[in-house]
Amino acid sequence: MAARCPLVEDSFTRLASQSNVYGLAALAGGEGPAGLLAATLKGKVIHFRYHDLRQKLRPVARELQFTYIPVDAEIVSIDSFRKSPPKRGLVVGITFIKDSGDKASPFLNIYCDYEPGSEYDLDSIAQSCLNLELQFTPFQLYHAEVCVGDKPETVFLLSGNDPCIHLYKENEGLHQFEEQPVQNLFPELQELPSNVLWLDVCNIPSSGQRITAFGCQSGYVRVAQVDQASRVVLQSWSIQQDGPISKVLVFALPSACPREEPGADGYSVLVTSTIELSVVYRDVLTRGLGDQVTLPGSDQYDSVLCALVTDVDFDGAREILLGTYGQELLCYKYGSPDAPQAAAAGSPAASPRGGEFHLLWKRSFPSPLLSMEYADLTSDGLCELAVVCLKGLHVLQHSLVQTAQCVLERLRWEAARRAQRSLGPTDAGATKD
Repeated sequence: MAARCPLVEDSFTRLASQSNVYGLAALAGGEGPAGLLAATLKGKVIHFRYHDLRQKLRPVARELQFTYIPVDAEIVSIDSFRKSPPKRGLVVGITFIKDSGDKASPFLNIYCDYEPGSEYDLDSIAQSCLNLELQFTPFQLYHAEVCVGDKPETVFLLSGNDPCIHLYKENEGLHQFEEQPVQNLFPELQELPSNVLWLDVCNIPSSGQRITAFGCQSGYVRVAQVDQASRVVLQSWSIQQDGPISKVLVFALPSACPREEPGADGYSVLVTSTIELSVVYRDVLTRGLGDQVTLPGSDQYDSVLCALVTDVDFDGAREILLGTYGQELLCYKYGSPDAPQAAAAGSPAASPRGGEFHLLWKRSFPSPLLSMEYADLTSDGLCELAVVCLKGLHVLQHSLVQTAQCVLERLRWEAARRAQRSLGPTDAGATKD
């Protein structure tokens, strides 16, 4: 039986109209504004954040007036990123479709302010627009970091119904973004058999390689291992599923020592479908797409529309969160059958690679779940879970009581481990006797 959801709702913001699966972007902490950007189909963009008011944090949601978005526009997707150092600045991308009477005109607007002191000012950025007319219907807008020469560079990748992936890179000399051939930086994104509904790129630390995965409207899934410097596709695998792919995510499953950096052979791919069970393909770099593990019951709540892979129980191993059209949020944990009970008790994870996924907890919402982000919105070291549903934006927080209990359990566990290590095996045996 699934445990109770450890998150409690802190706030709800009703949106002027509904959003979609591409309508939520997180503004990461650090330099510049924090919070979320939530886009609605009727051309509105809401900036949600927590504001310090009289030494209390209050949720604040206000509309940002982005230029060159007509009142009759339908926003399709939104994304944002901070430029890779040593560059400075926040970049926001918005795709929308304008109703031009006899035809629909799609556009990509890229917002970025180059004036010193305004690089992170959202109101100034919203007025600094590069307006690009598109020749295709846009879908997911995604950013990825690549190495151009010896410098990191963050670019936009936009999927469409052509079917192609389009790449937009900053031209420093012209102070604007321009489209470049995707094969120059992402050779694995050529010759697509169908419209790409979701793309994910994972750079493998200290290896100079990346894993790229995408899922298509036709059910086609492709995963590729690429050398960053030479742009050579080292390995590539594909599989055909029965229904449209709603999300693909590259992540590392926990090893026997989850706090250690995962090895390259530990990377797996989550694939969610609109009509099938969600599955994980384990250790793709060594097993390709030949080792499939299902998420039991993931097809019992209508289509899975959104997903996250993140550590929500603070045990060092990430869980899988699925959001469904059937109004359920499902949390799955990887490991042996007693892993859910161990996690609920606050024990650090030690899951074998040969484990399975188990439903840890679930939570019902009043409307279908469309998109999710897990970010520290209050700057207190604890991440919040933001969920965009059909009727608005829910922000869930960890219970401070349960979090404090978890911290105490971890401290006791760590103290006992250090004490045992300081005694040594001989002394520990004598103490036990």
